[in-house]
Amino acid sequence: MAIEGDITTMGQMIGAGLACTGMGGAAIGVGHVAGNYLSGALRNPSAAASQTAMLFIGIAFAEAFGIFSFLVALLLMFAL
Repeated sequence: MAIEGDITTMGQMIGAGLACTGMGGAAIGVGHVAGNYLSGALRNPSAAASQTAMLFIGIAFAEAFGIFSFLVALLLMFAL
């Protein structure tokens, strides 16, 4: 019986670790969004002010996916 509990705990922790890779993906996504905005702003500074709202929307979506993956990791670790 004790072996089964250890195996399920191991599976929970492995699943939580895999779910946390989404947080790394979110960090990469935020970097791409900000980098592309900066690249465009440096090429055309007059259009940069009109694209600032899109920058924040892109960052918010990327961070939301990271928060969702963190939530899944927490659920896998503590809900079962």
